[in-house]
Amino acid sequence: MTSFSSLPPFDHGAALRVPPPGDSTNWRNLLMWLGDDARTLEHAEAIQVRTPQGEVIAHCGDWIVLSVTGAFHVTRTGDRICDA
Repeated sequence: MTSFSSLPPFDHGAALRVPPPGDSTNWRNLLMWLGDDARTLEHAEAIQVRTPQGEVIAHCGDWIVLSVTGAFHVTRTGDRICDA
């Protein structure tokens, strides 16, 4: 039997998906949520996010996760097909 104290802590939080380039409302929401931990890239189809592993570029369809520790993480998706 495994005791709960020997299990690693489950680090869950909230997540937002990087929207398509033409979705200005959700881009605005994403940027407000990320605050100083992110900046849009010149071509406006991706965003650079500060994570514990360093700067990571997230593209349309990727998920940005805010863990309970307060750190952002980028999760890549298998399909990056986004409607413009």
